[in-house]
Amino acid sequence: MRYLPPAVKNLLIINIIVFIGTELIGDPMYQWFALFPIGSPFFRWWQFVTHMFMHGNFMHIFFNMWSLIVFGPMLERLWGSKKFLIFYFVCGLGAALCHELVLLTQPLSNIPTVGASGAIYGLLLGFGMLYPNYVLTLVFPPVSLKAKWFVAIFAGIELLTGVLGTHDGVAHFAHLGGMLFGLILILIWKKKGQMYTEWE
Repeated sequence: MRYLPPAVKNLLIINIIVFIGTELIGDPMYQWFALFPIGSPFFRWWQFVTHMFMHGNFMHIFFNMWSLIVFGPMLERLWGSKKFLIFYFVCGLGAALCHELVLLTQPLSNIPTVGASGAIYGLLLGFGMLYPNYVLTLVFPPVSLKAKWFVAIFAGIELLTGVLGTHDGVAHFAHLGGMLFGLILILIWKKKGQMYTEWE
């Protein structure tokens, strides 16, 4: 933990605290802080933010936080903590917005969405763009890929499964939304010459 930069460390701690609180309190946490579809009687505006700190089970939070630890530190050290947090939340909020827009095309449901995955996929996109030739090794299957191909494969999988409408309980368009908003923000920063400078 002491080697993690401050923003990544604090995001990790908050997610763990919220997960433990959710395990102890149960349904009221989901009712108030998970992201419900717009139009649901359980929808609240703050859920666009709070859902990013909630997770459905241990494996869900484990893989999201592991990805945060893997991809987050290099981006935070490059951008600084303030810009990193802006990127993280823009990706997370963009993911939630895309997910809600997709839900508007479907019958109204009271099933909530939780997880930091939209923001995490944004970090993955950012990492792939800024460190395209950095070699990543998957645990399973044990293969090594350059980051740019890793990102392309994950994006392709999410697009395919989203379009096919697989009923696996995963918000695929939220993942794509996180990547889309991450791409837009990086392109804006590049155009303004702010890619490698931390704001005062």
